[in-house]
Parts: sequence; structure tokens; C-alpha cells
Amino acid sequence: MMDSLAELARPARTALLIVDMQKDFCTPGFGAERAGRDLGPANRAMPQIARLLEGARASGVTVAHVGFWTLPDHGSDSDTWLQKRRGATVSAPDLCIAGSEGAEFVDALAPVKGELEIRKHRYSAFTATSLDLLLRARDVRTIVVTGVSTNVCVETTFRAGFELGYAVLVPPQACASWHERLHEAALENVRHRFGATPSVDEILAVWNS
Repeated sequence: MMDSLAELARPARTALLIVDMQKDFCTPGFGAERAGRDLGPANRAMPQIARLLEGARASGVTVAHVGFWTLPDHGSDSDTWLQKRRGATVSAPDLCIAGSEGAEFVDALAPVKGELEIRKHRYSAFTATSLDLLLRARDVRTIVVTGVSTNVCVETTFRAGFELGYAVLVPPQACASWHERLHEAALENVRHRFGATPSVDEILAVWNS
């Protein structure tokens, strides 16, 4: 049993997941902003994610960059998925089309050689991807989940990770939603059922010790 943050976030057994920090979700002029989304929360979270990324690289924490990946001509969309995507709040069904500039990771958080790059067709980073296999190959036991949106892809990922047996940490300053109430509700779900919400500083203190 791992109880303390020092045990949970031990670098050799921890992975930093950076979820959907892509141009279509975070960059002015791209898909989410065109759909009416306020990019302020995502851009406020970005420097905090960058701090975690720097700390992870320095301490040997596994890093996984997870990106939404919509195949052209709805090749990855079921009827049900497409119906809900078309009606999604401040979103659109054509975000992060495979190979498009909008699907690229933002420059400030771009992957470097040796870091995992995971492309997903659904909200969870674990659904129909190799993420679980790759983390287990590295003996990862804890996931630090960051990115956007807290109440959609971040939450679906931490729920799936918990059900697969990972300890879950979600630093509030390093994730964001277009709606503060939904952001806070997702964090409350972490605290009540799925893991813990330490601050970026608390996690970095473990990684730097």
C-alpha cells in the first residue's frame, strides 16, 4: 500500500500524462476558440504543466503526451459518438483531424525524443490505445493526469486509470475546463473516489528531493 505522496509520486514508478494540450484546444484561431471556447483556463494551466514536465524530465518520471486524433471523413466516429460530438458544448466534431496543424501539441509542451506519444480517438487516454501496456512495461504505478478538459478527457482518463489499478494524482493548477464549476466538480470526484489532488509544488517537491 502506498499512502504518502512521497511514495505515490516516486519518480521511478510515476508517469506524467499531458492530455490534449493541442493547438485546436489551446491556441487562438484554432478549433475550440472558433467554437466559442474561452482559452484562458487552458493557457493559465499551461505554465504549470510546463513546470511538471521540466521536473519530470529532470527526475526520470515517464512522460506521455496524449493527443486527440480524429480520422478524416469521420473514419474514427461511430454514429453515437458523432451525434454527441456535434452537440457538445463549445466544441466541434472536426477538432484535431489526423495530420492537421490543429492536432499538433502546443510548442511549449512539445514532446522530446524518448517520451511517449499516444493518439486517442475517444476521451480516455486508455481506450483502444497502447498506453496501459507501455506504462506497465516501465513498471509505472501512479499517474499524474494534467491537461484539458478537466471534466471530460482528464476525468475520463483518471477514472479509467484508477480502474486499471493505477494510483491517481490530479494537480488542480495543471488542468483546466471552459467552465469552473465543471472543473471543480471533476476534482471533487478525484478526492471522493479516485485519488488525490496535490498541488504542482507538492509533486515537484517529491520529484526534486
